[in-house]
Amino acid sequence: MPKICETKSNENSQIQIMEIQNRRYLGNKFKLLDFIQRVVKENCIKIKTVADIFAGTGVVASAFKNKIIITNDLLYSNYLCNLAWFGSENVRFEIIFDLISEYNRKKNTKENYMTKNFSDTYFSKKDCSKIGFIREDIEQKYNDKIINERERAVLIASLIYAMDKIANTCGHYDAWRHNASFEKHLILPILNVSESNNKNNRCFNKNANELVKEINADLIYIDPPYNSRQYSDTYHLLENVARWEKPPVYGVGLKYDRTDLKSEYCTQKATEAFEDLIENCNAKYILLSYNNMGQKGNERSNARISDDDIIKILKDKGKVNVFSKKYKTFSTGKSNIIDNEERLFLCKVGGKR
Repeated sequence: MPKICETKSNENSQIQIMEIQNRRYLGNKFKLLDFIQRVVKENCIKIKTVADIFAGTGVVASAFKNKIIITNDLLYSNYLCNLAWFGSENVRFEIIFDLISEYNRKKNTKENYMTKNFSDTYFSKKDCSKIGFIREDIEQKYNDKIINERERAVLIASLIYAMDKIANTCGHYDAWRHNASFEKHLILPILNVSESNNKNNRCFNKNANELVKEINADLIYIDPPYNSRQYSDTYHLLENVARWEKPPVYGVGLKYDRTDLKSEYCTQKATEAFEDLIENCNAKYILLSYNNMGQKGNERSNARISDDDIIKILKDKGKVNVFSKKYKTFSTGKSNIIDNEERLFLCKVGGKR
């Protein structure tokens, strides 16, 4: 990060500098990065391009920032965050810092889409008003060509990180806590993104099964949803703000229609989808991250693809090795889960079965 932003951030103690792992996100692999990097370093050669096709927050992709990075996620909110961290356009930090400082100073904002739909639920009415104002202003500045596409992504990502920090939830947006006091208020951070990245980096917002037909990479990292919990349900509010299409919302959780964002990997079609994905991967190595939940939890938590199917499908593509590490997974608190492990299935494409 340029010294101007770090210096100004120090002068204004309200503005935090945040790293990529500072979002609360189900399945975040930050604590497993050493494990993932070690497996790749010890078992893969001549890796120049890494594709993270279920990138989520982009934490795993960040472990390979010295490579050409391809990221993809079905959620537009995650795509914008990945574009902020890995996009190939340059970022002008003076503009970013000045806008974030301006947004943080803003006190009085008007009624808007957020106040009309979400006041005193996930956020206070005051913070809803501020979120709506900031999101509208970012879009206006982008349309007026005051900021470029990646700068727009950096500002929206900063808003997402700030919302996540104060949200009146237990880390996801299925419901809010009633009778909350809303003690925390919205303060946008400066994200510690690079001013410039590799010009060959690419970020996508597509169905992974379609994307793999269009890309080539030395290593394709695959971290699909494990169970029935749809990420578009869990993070619908952040997705709504990222897209800023202002749809009607309904139900207890105040969600919008997310039909097009449902992942087959959370359904009974998961094995079929995985087989299609692997068949169409163009890579030297395929690295699949998948835990051993099996039938350990409640039905919503149980893994959708069996180990037998994973091994069979990957062996049809090449030589397979499996690496494991004990790892505490997310649960609702109703499941007695012991000996949970995160496994890495490494397939050397075309290698001897």
